[in-house]
Amino acid sequence: MQNHLDELINHLDNIIIPQLRKYGLKFLRYSIAVVFIWFGALKVVGYSPASELAAKTVYWLDPGFFVPFLGCWEVLIGVCFLFRPFLRFGILILAPQMAGTFLPLVLLPQVVYQNGNILLPTLEGQYIIKNLVIISASMVIGAHVKDAEEKA
Repeated sequence: MQNHLDELINHLDNIIIPQLRKYGLKFLRYSIAVVFIWFGALKVVGYSPASELAAKTVYWLDPGFFVPFLGCWEVLIGVCFLFRPFLRFGILILAPQMAGTFLPLVLLPQVVYQNGNILLPTLEGQYIIKNLVIISASMVIGAHVKDAEEKA
């Protein structure tokens, strides 16, 4: 019985894994692009739920300037992830943006943690912490930049 199950799993792996290799990286790039373009555009037009958090974090800049600027920066990151020739630049400008997203964890603990407990993030804290996935995905994409050039 176990041998048949192993054979079935191996057969399915032989079908599925090549498809994941073929489409996975591109889907990852496009997913990041959609997130950055969408969330950035919301900041530009004034409908982002994260605008207040951004304004409170970078309190030394005028939010009327900073939030739309940040939105444009994020849209630019997204556009760079859509087009392979701009991936390096997109990853370069993603790095400071991502670093900035973690500032509230230090500057606004009352906003990102429930009762000051770092093990209990608020919705805002969860929104920030999920950026670890974006950083990791960007690292994977960056590790394949030369592969993408060879296929182009």
